[in-house]
Amino acid sequence: MALRLPNTIKFVITDFDGICTDNCVYIDANGNMSRKVNFKDIMGFSILKKNGYKVGIVSGEKNSAIDKICEVFKIDEVHQDIRIKIDVIKSIVEKYNLSEDEYLYIGDDINDYDTLSYVKYRITVPDAVKKIKNIKGIQITDVRGGEGAFREVVDSLLESKM
Repeated sequence: MALRLPNTIKFVITDFDGICTDNCVYIDANGNMSRKVNFKDIMGFSILKKNGYKVGIVSGEKNSAIDKICEVFKIDEVHQDIRIKIDVIKSIVEKYNLSEDEYLYIGDDINDYDTLSYVKYRITVPDAVKKIKNIKGIQITDVRGGEGAFREVVDSLLESKM
């Protein structure tokens, strides 16, 4: 089912792990951690920026993939290692003077619950935890996290502009 998004959205704010990744962490023999990021999602960041959208990433973890994406695509708001995301979201909304119809949030786990309950346009992925999928009014992508879910949101936004 296609996401229903208004053409008033100006700012896309997303969690990272579980949305742009498959929520897996790979640990090598030396204890180094890495994640797999879907190139469709990476292209989604590029498409948003080229189309004049502001973009934010609010992640509960510190991640070198986020650092690279932010460097390459000049992401407007980057907040990593954040435990209470709602405060960051409210500060972004205030900083950019956004109305509830001008931004959306994408999240998938319990640390996104308060934010997803607060925002008007809330999106998650099919493999999100049950408590998130049960939030009233939440939209669920067709594609799983790490398999192009972020890009699905981006494509839906662009279609709403047509």
